[in-house]
Amino acid sequence: MSTPWWYYVLGTPLGVLGLVRWSLWLVRRVPAVLYAPAGGTYRLPMTVVVPVYQEKPGIFARAIESWLANHVEEIILVIDITDTVCQEIARRYPVTVITTKVPGKRDALRVGWNAAHTELVALVDSDTIWAADVADEVCKPFADPRIGGVGTRQNAHERHGFLARITDMFLDHRYFDENACQTRFGRAVSCLSGRTAIYRRELLLEIEHDFMNETFWGVPCLSGDDKRLTTLILERGHLTYLQRTARVWSTFPTSARAFVAQRLRWARNTWRSDLRALSHRWVWSHPFLAYTMLDKAVSCFTLLVGPAFMGYALIHHHWLFAAVLAAWWQISRSAKLLPHLTQRPSSFFFIPGYVLLSWVMALIKIWALLTIRTQRWLTREVAVRGGQVIRTGQDGAS
Repeated sequence: MSTPWWYYVLGTPLGVLGLVRWSLWLVRRVPAVLYAPAGGTYRLPMTVVVPVYQEKPGIFARAIESWLANHVEEIILVIDITDTVCQEIARRYPVTVITTKVPGKRDALRVGWNAAHTELVALVDSDTIWAADVADEVCKPFADPRIGGVGTRQNAHERHGFLARITDMFLDHRYFDENACQTRFGRAVSCLSGRTAIYRRELLLEIEHDFMNETFWGVPCLSGDDKRLTTLILERGHLTYLQRTARVWSTFPTSARAFVAQRLRWARNTWRSDLRALSHRWVWSHPFLAYTMLDKAVSCFTLLVGPAFMGYALIHHHWLFAAVLAAWWQISRSAKLLPHLTQRPSSFFFIPGYVLLSWVMALIKIWALLTIRTQRWLTREVAVRGGQVIRTGQDGAS
């Protein structure tokens, strides 16, 4: 008697694990569907602060023009002293330019918000292009005095090519799933991405010392500034919010090597921040935030069970099992990416690549956990050596 098809879905350990994972996802998905951006006309004065280091000239100029089009009170560009190209571009526009000899992004952010004078400060990456209404939209959640920081919805600027398409899918999943549900249940977004995050300036000044002196197991932290800022805001009892109507676009790696380097840095930052948060009492006052942190920590291990079963099925010629599993991945990932697919239906054909890259990222996350103490930017010529942040590469040697 042939084995019924449902056995391959429900009658194996993989099927049981799949049901558990789907149940956990639904716990996030329901509040994510109920998410709504803040409305109204609330507006506060805002300064844009941008740390700049060897940005592509064309993208940098377009980004500056997009910030100016939002009619913010001031734009402060903190540019590395070695970056003469970006300094020249910046001087073409009505912006404030500050040059810095200190390597790394954190000190540039600190210099920028200390130079600002407005109630709100937008910390922005130098390759991030704003929609025309970002400044208006991100102010709206601040009508609630408990809100300390607000994040935006981000997408890839160049959405052509395999890595760009997959990155855009991951971004939409983040802003329509994880960040949306964290906003709806608890108003505690775990990370306001550094590409564009808006804070109350008084809070930035309050947390400045802890931000600049962060260490992990005795080693100064070089990256992870956005995660650290978000955590410090939440630790002090303030709330964080996703304003998804505020749209921004950034560049992302187009080479496999740069992609892996970026994801490895992000994964280390997430492990360090989440493990530390889960060991402190404050995070448990946001139970849904704690839940999503734990779920993310476990998911990189459970995600690799699927390909292990697929490999076993192919080696032992269990073709039906392999076919059902492949079909399930296509259907299930499409369901989870439905908000993205409704806007870009052609991404349906990128689902197999999305699944494959999910496995690669799971391996990266595990490697990041095993090397959690390593402090390298990987895509910037700065590193921590002997407990100090230093320049690397040719500009450092000179």
